[in-house]
Order: sequence, then C-alpha cells, then structure tokens
Amino acid sequence: MGKKIRIKDIAARLGLSSTLVSLVINNKADQHGIKRETQEKVMLLAHKMGYFLTKPEENSVQPVQESPGLIGMIVPSMSDPFIIELVPYMQKALGSIGIGLSVMTRDPLDRRFARFIPGFKKFFSGLILTGDTADDVTIRALRANDYPFIIIESNPQNMRLNLVRSDCKAGVELMIHHIQKLGYINITLVSRENPVSLVYESLDFFKNFISELIPGSILNEALVARIPGVNNIDTEMLSEYLRPPYKTQLFVVSEASLVYPVMEYLVDNNIRVPHDVALVSLEDGIGFDLFYTPVTRIRRQIPELASKASKMIWTEIKNSGHSKFKRTVIITPELVIAKSCGSII
Repeated sequence: MGKKIRIKDIAARLGLSSTLVSLVINNKADQHGIKRETQEKVMLLAHKMGYFLTKPEENSVQPVQESPGLIGMIVPSMSDPFIIELVPYMQKALGSIGIGLSVMTRDPLDRRFARFIPGFKKFFSGLILTGDTADDVTIRALRANDYPFIIIESNPQNMRLNLVRSDCKAGVELMIHHIQKLGYINITLVSRENPVSLVYESLDFFKNFISELIPGSILNEALVARIPGVNNIDTEMLSEYLRPPYKTQLFVVSEASLVYPVMEYLVDNNIRVPHDVALVSLEDGIGFDLFYTPVTRIRRQIPELASKASKMIWTEIKNSGHSKFKRTVIITPELVIAKSCGSII
C-alpha cells in the first residue's frame, strides 16, 4: 500500500505553506486572495500525487471538487493534420492530472448540435471546442447550461470566453519577412474556396501585409480546390500560373492538406522545387520533413497549446463554469525553414 499523501507533502513539493495549500484544496482560495496561477499549481500537483484518491486526513475538511472523469473534445474533422497532432498532446496533458479525453466530430454547418449539450453533461465534466465547431449557437447553449468549456484555435467576436489560440498575424509576418529576404516578387497564393476560419484569417493577413512589407510584389490567387473537404486540385490552374504572363516564382499554399496534391503535381510534371518554382506553406503538416524537398512552413506550438488548454479547462471545471476571470492565451508560432523555399540549409 502506497504512502498516504498529506497536505504538508504537497506544500513541501511546492515550497508553500500548509495553510495556503489547505485553503486551495478546500475551495477557499478566492476568499483569501490567492492568485489563480497558484491555485492551478496546487490542484494539478494534488491530482498528480493522488491526494484525492487517498483517505483524507483526520479532522480535515473535505474538498468540494472531485476528480472529473472525462473531457469531451469537439473537432471539425479527424483528417485535419492539426487535429491529428493536437489530440495526443491533449490526451497526455489531461492524463497527467487523471482526466480522460473523448474526441468526436461535428459538421460546423449542422446547427442541431446544440440540442445534444444537455445530454453531454451526463458524460463529460467539460467540453473543448476546436476551430469552426465554436459557433455562436453552440457557445450560447453551453453558457445557458452553465457548462464548463474552453475554445482552441477560434476567435468568436464580441464574447468574453476562455480561449487558447495561435497568433496568426505573427506567423504570417515571419513568413513574409523570410520571403522578402529571398527576393521573390511574382507570388501565387494557392488556396481553396470557403476555407475554415483559421486558414481564412491567415490568408487575410497575408494579402494585407504582402504589398506593405514587400513593395512591388505581384500577388495572384489560385483557387485550386472548390469542394469543401476534398483535396482534388485544379492542376490546369497551377500550370497556367507557371507560364507567362504570371511566371510564378513562389507558391504560397494556404493549408497543409493542399500541399500534398500540389507537390505531387510538381513532381509528376518534373517541375523542380525550388529550382523551377519555390513553395512554402502557411500551415504545418504531417511528413513535411520527409518530402524529397522538405517544406518551409509555419508551425504552431502544439505542445504548449495543449498544456495551456488542459490547465484552463481544469480551472473551468473546478469553478463549475463560473470562473471569475475569462482568459485569452495567444501563442506565437515558429517559422520552420527547409529547402522548398530556396534557402541554403
């Protein structure tokens, strides 16, 4: 039988007083002005050390908050490279504090989803909405039911919500400054019709900043994919932009799912990357380092994003969806430079 975890053990690990730890565990921290960050550290360590699984100390007050069993994560698509990378990190981060993760998909255009929210409360201690699943109808239904939830990689307007998202503007600026150093002028933006909101935001920033940061640049846009969720591209359009009068020097691909068919087309037609045309992506994707010509791209800080999100949803659950403060955490992505842009690596 393992050693019984006591409040003073947690206090010793954190370098805090036993009184402070006791106040946090017994949900009296806000009354005594204990910082939110300190509360989170105490509760996370208490769960990691198994405090709530051991017999309580004699004469101690029982904590109101019990360990939540399962978090629901709603995603727009399981085939999205970002979701494929995010889920394992979220599972690891939540698992470290004894919480399970269940992932389900939904069509962002299906407004009936809000009907399921009262039923979800029977199974999930809280919900994580990602991307376009965080629509106004769903958010209002969650708030009406006092349901603990947070949002990842979305930015609903005119609402104070708990958000964790990447700084699209900073990522696009990093990419444009890199393009400027390489001296490309004739640039074609490869995208699809009606992209998801996060991709649309990156595209919008790119179009607005390219002429400002690279004076004299010529920007064309090729809408090579017209069916949502289908990555079959219009290769004739790509071929057209490679010939005069466009003579594209650089393809800027808006999302990871389009990089694969674009690279396949270029390889099949013996168009060398970056010698004949350079290529960069505004989004990271699986296997980009394994291409014959590794792809330069913007990479979101997924491990940090998952860590921040897990702490935020735990705080919401602890406060039963009535947290006094709503927080927005914005994480700056990084630029991964590879050979596809023409840089000498």
